[in-house]
Amino acid sequence: MLFWLLAGLLILIAFAFVLPPLWRQRPLAAADMDGRNIAIAKTRLAELNEQLQAGTLNSEQYGQQRMELELALGDDLDMVSPDAAQLSQGRWMVYVLILAMPVLAVSLYVGLGTYEAVEPSPEMLAVNPGAPNIEDINKMVAKLAERMKANPGDAEGWMMLGKSYKYLQQYPKAVAAFAQAYQLMGERPDVMLLYADALAFANDEQLAGKPAELVFKALALEPDNIMGLWLGGMAKAQAGDAPAGIRLWRKLVTLLPPGSAAQQETQGLLAKLESQIPGGMPAEPEQSAQTAAIAIAVQVSLAPELQKSAAADDTVFIYAQAVSGSRMPLAIIRKKVSDLPVTVSLTDALAMTPTMKISAFPVVKLLARISKSGDAMSKPGDLIGTVEQVAVEDKRVNNIVINSQVK
Repeated sequence: MLFWLLAGLLILIAFAFVLPPLWRQRPLAAADMDGRNIAIAKTRLAELNEQLQAGTLNSEQYGQQRMELELALGDDLDMVSPDAAQLSQGRWMVYVLILAMPVLAVSLYVGLGTYEAVEPSPEMLAVNPGAPNIEDINKMVAKLAERMKANPGDAEGWMMLGKSYKYLQQYPKAVAAFAQAYQLMGERPDVMLLYADALAFANDEQLAGKPAELVFKALALEPDNIMGLWLGGMAKAQAGDAPAGIRLWRKLVTLLPPGSAAQQETQGLLAKLESQIPGGMPAEPEQSAQTAAIAIAVQVSLAPELQKSAAADDTVFIYAQAVSGSRMPLAIIRKKVSDLPVTVSLTDALAMTPTMKISAFPVVKLLARISKSGDAMSKPGDLIGTVEQVAVEDKRVNNIVINSQVK
């Protein structure tokens, strides 16, 4: 009974949308199909992210469902929105629809439907879970690949294509797609990690070389990135540096939802890695009180003459470098222009590697850079300010004014 009441209500709602324009004899506006499909996809993606964080989905299930969502969206975006149609003269269509819609709906349901589908049993769901089969996926991916030939500058399209090929285990093609996305998007952690993952799968799951380089670049930007910590631990373990891998995976365990399937799986692999170290995991070297107390206070502001050159959402990187040698940040913090002016503290806790810490250098260089692209690599047009030399034991607040443009 409830089903039929709901069905009747839906028909009335349909009439509310369909009949007034017909009655008024005014043309219908073209529907924004792409916008609606994208909005629906964003809502579903948010739901998947919540389920992943809550532990109701593991990483594999999340990846599969997200892939299916992206493929379906890609297929939907290929559909051409209908043009606005001019109604024919006369209101006879109103009366036809009032009679025809309920009759047609009931007829189709009786002929094609099944009452069990109103409240499907677990057996029905198991037999027909509604997931697209591999042939459908291959067709959608082929269609997306054709679309990318005509739109080579579509970075998000290359990302979607790369994920699609990875889902189909066509790893060399995934690598090529992610390489295009990386070229267009630059040093974005999510892009670098997906690219590294595909490279590893294409190379017998080995992360040595370029994949590891990409992973640790991403971790330099986002030290708490879950995928980055997972791949970083794997890269260290494969390189024979089990202690470094263990440290990364121990951090990963603390970031995963407590009791989730992902956390339990990581804990199991972590235990296996720890068992490979004769005598157990060595203790972390203790910091001296002097080293632990090192913190460089930095206040960052934007020069008034450059205020109009930066948007509120532009990324601000605040970091320390060695005065000479490697340009890898010794500590880095990410903010937005809307946060300025801001005061931060650069410490060893923000170090990317155990050997590249602020406390390992008597003098460092401080930089603050506004990146419109969000890339860690400096590009022409970025806005920057520097303090060339600062003693790490100096307790004064160091002022950086972003007052010049990268040429």
